[in-house]
Amino acid sequence: MKIALIGASGYVGSALLKEALSRGHHVTALVSRPERIEAQANLTAAKVDVQDSAQLAEQLKGFDAVLSAFSGHAQAEQLDYFVKGIRSIIAAAKAVQAPRLLVVGGAGSLEVAPGVQLVDTPEFPEQWKASALGAREALNLLRAETELNWTLLSPSAMLQPGQRTGQFRLGKDQLLVDAEGNSHISVEDYAVAMIDELEKGEHQRSRFTVGY
Repeated sequence: MKIALIGASGYVGSALLKEALSRGHHVTALVSRPERIEAQANLTAAKVDVQDSAQLAEQLKGFDAVLSAFSGHAQAEQLDYFVKGIRSIIAAAKAVQAPRLLVVGGAGSLEVAPGVQLVDTPEFPEQWKASALGAREALNLLRAETELNWTLLSPSAMLQPGQRTGQFRLGKDQLLVDAEGNSHISVEDYAVAMIDELEKGEHQRSRFTVGY
């Protein structure tokens, strides 16, 4: 497939880039600093300003899918910047009638009890709250869409470097925890789940989650 990957040099984006290329997809990495992208087969790098929706739309033409790893790990003062960026990405994808838009989400909007989201619990770390609220707003914006064929993948509570095992569970709107009560997934396996979804399309127009 021909994939436009926004934020390909970031923490999650670089894992998605590696996974997509390993499966033979052709990726255009849309990043703020293309010089950071190492040259590889089937890979093109281009500079992008996510906040410029009209320019972004021009760059999203002709792809089988748009994959957004635009970072939600922002400080509180950058929350508006992140939400504006997500709005711009949605508008650009709609403008070019992108066949699919897949978005890296957050764990904060997952339920830990009926009607209770992780981000709203007293234990939720304050330093991650702005990121979680931004990611929740992104989900709300996508759920309000009637035109886009979107998918958002929320990780488990802990998304850390680890191994690519290909062994994990999928869920919908509830936080996944293991037998010890831990909620975690490696960034490598998160990437596997996202590219699986890109290829199989089993969660179109919905959010899902991945964990061990």
